[in-house]
Parts: sequence; structure tokens; C-alpha cells
Amino acid sequence: MTAALALRALGRPATVVEAGAQDRIRPGSRAIFIHSASLMLLEKIRPGLGHELNSYGLTWRTKRTFYRGKEIYHRTYPANPEGVMPRATSLPQIVTERLLYRTCMEAGVEFIWNTPIVSASVANGLVTLAAATGGSLRAQYVIAADGSRSPVRETAGLRLEGPQTSNAFVIVDTREDTEQPLPVERIFHYKHPAVDDRNVLFVPFSGHWRVDLQCHPTDDPEKFSGVDGARTWLPKVMPEDYANRIAWVSTYIFRQAVANSFTDESRRILLCGEAAHVFAPFGARGLNSGIPDAILAAGAIDRALKSQSPYEASAAIDHFAASRRAAALRNRAASNTALRHLTSATILRRTAHRLAAMFAPMIPAAGRWMDSAPYGPVLGEPDVDGMQY
Repeated sequence: MTAALALRALGRPATVVEAGAQDRIRPGSRAIFIHSASLMLLEKIRPGLGHELNSYGLTWRTKRTFYRGKEIYHRTYPANPEGVMPRATSLPQIVTERLLYRTCMEAGVEFIWNTPIVSASVANGLVTLAAATGGSLRAQYVIAADGSRSPVRETAGLRLEGPQTSNAFVIVDTREDTEQPLPVERIFHYKHPAVDDRNVLFVPFSGHWRVDLQCHPTDDPEKFSGVDGARTWLPKVMPEDYANRIAWVSTYIFRQAVANSFTDESRRILLCGEAAHVFAPFGARGLNSGIPDAILAAGAIDRALKSQSPYEASAAIDHFAASRRAAALRNRAASNTALRHLTSATILRRTAHRLAAMFAPMIPAAGRWMDSAPYGPVLGEPDVDGMQY
């Protein structure tokens, strides 16, 4: 939908082809964290959209980090000036999708529902998408944003490359107690003593809490998963009533993979989002890199259609593919850093954690490192298009 809005902002027609039904219910909260950079990008292609998304979200200003139950870092950010985008806002993805869909309809985007795409092929400058329903669609350019199992990517001869992690993570969303709400703080526990030294992350978002439990390598994640499994450990780390407010539970073993190319040999198919890359969620690098993927893909297509030669058209697409793949590789490297830190697989790293936690009360930099390391390094250098993610 972001790609379609970006195309409409450039005056181009756009059609979203969706496998599911228009009225289907999407499970869970999924991607809940939208960075300020993403809000500003959405605001640029559709004035008012970024601010509206922010109005539905929740912004936490305080973060705390604990080691074996003892607080080792605490920071509260200043309040955001009126009318200025916050550092980030947190809301359920279903709300983000609803607002994007409404905006797409206002912008004149066409939607085709109940049409799973099973393959893509290119001939004579046109992409043909074959649907499971038996029909087909044709276009000069296709932006494949059809997820990590993308049939468009696979049949276009492209592939995701990268390893899968060994540690499982259980993610629980539970509704806030509106009568006795918890403080709006992001809290991270290294080795939470109430759950046998497993790491636990708490992130508030509008009306809910996201709780991530990192399983030990020897754990059977099924014991901690599902509503019944979550109820065995959630009351140990939150007020007991939150176990009766569970809205969604999911278990993940993350893959750290990037497509070998973000465009096919014909330069007619462009990959975005999880069709192009999948990361562990630490640092919220998935959705927040998918948004610039989509906007830059639309810009590349616009330049290609305006070009004076096939060479110029291909160069525009190649520029998109190279810059966004470089961004994805940086995101994967940052996410890998976070995963190595969280899994603490070596004695050296476990020793570093213990020493940093010990000295954090006296050396603030040690506490800052413990707080920031699980999310990977800050990506301070923008890519060639001026976008960090």
C-alpha cells in the first residue's frame, strides 16, 4: 500500500493485487513500532498520513534495563514539542493497515482481492502475473511486496540468502489494564530471575503490551507458546491479571536473509519488504526498511518510465536495487550484532555482560551499552538516497 501511495503521489496509476479477501481479519499486532523517519516518509507522499498514524499510536519516553532483577540503566527522554514527530510511535499493524487502506482509496488506488499470485514472467517488456484463480494480470512494472515466501520473487529467479537463528522467541500481546495501567516504559530484563534467567522485553503500544520471552537453546518452545503456555510464565513477570488479557501469542525462530538481487534480469520486477529481506525484529528494522524500499521502488519506476532509452530505464531500476540491497545488508549486520548479544553464546560475551552490569552504577557508558546492544548499532550513515533504513 505504501508503494501504491508513492506511485499515486507521482501521478502514476497503481493496482494492489491481494491474495486475501477484503474483509479478512489479520491475526495479531505484528509490526508495532514505526520510526520517525518512516512517519516523515509517509507524510511526504501523503500529507497528514504520518501525523494521523502518530495520533493512533503510543510514544514511550522512559526505558529501563535490568540484569538479574537489578536495574542497571534508566533514561527518560524529554517531551516532544507540539506538532513534531516523535522518535517513534507504537500501534497495532492492523491499525496501520486500516489507515493506509483508507488513504489508498482516497488516492485512487485500485485493489484486486482474492487473487493469490503463483508466478511471474516477463516477455516483450511486460510482466505477466499468473493467479491461482486461473486468470492473469499484466503490467510494465511490478513491485513484489508479497512476503518472505514471495512466489513472485521465486519465479523471477531471485532468492533469499542467509541463516536461520537457533534460539526461539515467544511473543505475547496482552491488553492493558485500563483501570490500573502500568507505567508507559520500555523495560528489558537480562536473565530475569523469575523465569530461570531468560531474557524478557516489555514494550507498550496503544492499549497493549508486547512481551518477548527468549527461550534457552535447550527449551521446547511449545511449552511457552499458545495462550496456555504463555499463562505458565507471564504472571511471573507481570501482574497476574495480564495472563487473562492475552490477545495474541506467536513463536519465532528468526531468519537473517537478504535477496541476492532486488530486481530481476529484465529490470521489470522490484522487491520490497519481506520479499526482499527478513530480519529478527530487534531495532524494528523490517517494516521501517520496507517503507523506504516501497517509496524508492515507486520513484525508480517513475524515472524508468520517463527515461529516453532502455539503458536509462534499466539504470534507474539498478540504482534502486543496489542502494536498497546495501541498506538491507547493513540492517542484517546490525540485527546479527543484536542476536549475538542476546544469545550470549560465548564465555567472553557472558563475562562482558556480567562486568558491564557490575560497573553500570559507576560507569554510565556500561549501562548505555547494555541498554542499546540488544537492538544493534545505530545506522547513522544514510544510503545514496539519503535514507538510513
